[in-house]
Amino acid sequence: MNRTLRIGTRGSALALAQTGHVADALREAGATVEIVTISTPGDRSSAPIAEIGIGVFTSALRDALAHGEIDVAVHSYKDLPTARDPRLSLAAVPPREDPRDALVARDGLTLGELPAGAKVGTGSPRRAAQLEALGLGLDVRPLRGNVDTRLRKVRDGELDAVVLARAGLARLGRAAEITETLEPIQMLPAPAQGALAVECRVDDVDTEHLLQSTLDDSASRAAVASERALLAALEAGCSAPVGALADVVEDLAEDGTVVLRLSLRGVMATEDGDLLRASATGDLTAAEELGRALAAELLDLSGHATASPARRS
Repeated sequence: MNRTLRIGTRGSALALAQTGHVADALREAGATVEIVTISTPGDRSSAPIAEIGIGVFTSALRDALAHGEIDVAVHSYKDLPTARDPRLSLAAVPPREDPRDALVARDGLTLGELPAGAKVGTGSPRRAAQLEALGLGLDVRPLRGNVDTRLRKVRDGELDAVVLARAGLARLGRAAEITETLEPIQMLPAPAQGALAVECRVDDVDTEHLLQSTLDDSASRAAVASERALLAALEAGCSAPVGALADVVEDLAEDGTVVLRLSLRGVMATEDGDLLRASATGDLTAAEELGRALAAELLDLSGHATASPARRS
């Protein structure tokens, strides 16, 4: 490929750091790249994500890509709407960072050490629902802003703690500020949290091949596909109170050989604030089917569907 690849990204420190990793990998593969910063509606608004809508961080990038202003778009995968954009190809899902959530609290405290009434900030209804379900008596506060803004509220004493994606802190070189990494049994992350989505135009087969051969990780792609299929089947947006995490695990086949399978866990908050949980395992090659089956089980538990439940793990 002789042309310069224009890689589109949001202008936040986190987005630039994520895109920098993609650009470095492409340069190592011999490509010439240029990073292009694009402002999105989500960057220009301070309103809660649930109010300004799904895709506020990705639509401008996707339009710029489709119109030929850039050749590649790098997204935080969890920000993408679940509906496919027919103009574009999801060319690569790079190896996923640690998908768990992380607590940054005053005085080095863990979640269990925070006193009742402690003010904990999060912009995610999913995190808020799971924090409240722990029954720790925390005062969960809404929160917007970039990573620096959120961490500053703890340093300044406005909040006792904030909950953020561990992957974002790690990519920014700020993992040392984490006071506790929250295990999935406490808090399931957002579907596709910690993963990147790298897109190109659907008819740009040369770029698609380069991105796939250089960046794509099949295990990360399969895990995220199952989580996103669950989200789509629940007809939930990226800010809905739904958590999911898939892991690639070893399992024994009927003939005693070791095979790789997907283990998927999901959680959904009801309108009453209850949390419904389910888990299932399935074939690595049927990731989306596994996600849809687990969504059917969660809907069945909520009383909104009569679909056959997924096989419990």
